[in-house]
Amino acid sequence: MIDHAAYKQVMGSFPSGVTVITTMDDDGQVVGLTASAFSSLSMDPALVLFCPNYSSDSYPVLIRRKHFAIHLLSADQKGEAYAFASKGKDKTQGIEWTLSERGNPLLENATAIIECELWREYEGGDHAILVGAVKNLIVPDQQITPMIYCRGKMGALQAFA
Repeated sequence: MIDHAAYKQVMGSFPSGVTVITTMDDDGQVVGLTASAFSSLSMDPALVLFCPNYSSDSYPVLIRRKHFAIHLLSADQKGEAYAFASKGKDKTQGIEWTLSERGNPLLENATAIIECELWREYEGGDHAILVGAVKNLIVPDQQITPMIYCRGKMGALQAFA
């Protein structure tokens, strides 16, 4: 049996990027979640994956809507990361966003945005593994400093800015 505290400590020592995944619910409200469990999966076809907790309020909406935007957060988006990590509605209060042509809410100032359609879902313990087929890529005109998550803290990835 693996000690849960030790497991969290070890896994938390691996730096990762921070993403926010957004979609619209049936009432036209922005829903989404913050995830550090994100990765590219395939070039051909272009696929990415992320792993939401089954207990997330946004998980059933993502499955039902079948399309979403994955935001690779910038170092200046801690507010967005914390807002979408919380439970409940009104996660975009005070956050600027627009609606894409594909119907996804897009947050301002991300280092990049990947718009996807749900391709597959797999079981992964207490998390789902959602695979998205990449349908659109949005890259800002200038480089933006990315955010990383490590040991329970978020910060700027200065070395590659």
